[in-house]
Amino acid sequence: MNVRPATPNDIPALLALVRRYWEFEGIAGFAALRVELVLQRLLAEPRLGAVWVAESDARLVGYLIAVLVLSVEHQGLMGEIDEFFLLPEARSHGAGRQLLAAAETALTARGCVRLQLQLRVGNTAARAFYQHRGYTARAGYELLDKFLGATACQP
Repeated sequence: MNVRPATPNDIPALLALVRRYWEFEGIAGFAALRVELVLQRLLAEPRLGAVWVAESDARLVGYLIAVLVLSVEHQGLMGEIDEFFLLPEARSHGAGRQLLAAAETALTARGCVRLQLQLRVGNTAARAFYQHRGYTARAGYELLDKFLGATACQP
């Protein structure tokens, strides 16, 4: 298993994995062209975040996308795991651990003070995976969000 930063050449294979992840999570609205454009932008503008891929036998089997935000509360740059997915056949073989470790190491080197993520309620396997690696629920907080209607956010 090889874990490395993604490159623009990975985008076609990444699109297939993103589609699988969205199906797995029940996320509606996958539009390959829009996702491709966002991935291109993310890879071209490292200030926005980063993507790591796991490959086995020259085939992508997983990915982790982290985006960046500057936090006054936490007094520094924070990473948020936006998407993290492994094909079923790649699970329980260390690829997830390697992807997460690569992201944590790289984000720490970039000066991130915190890494957070959203986790679907009821995803006990993922919760156990993260808890085993030191992630905990933030006491007294829950996630709220609002759709703003923009089709593409600008910096």
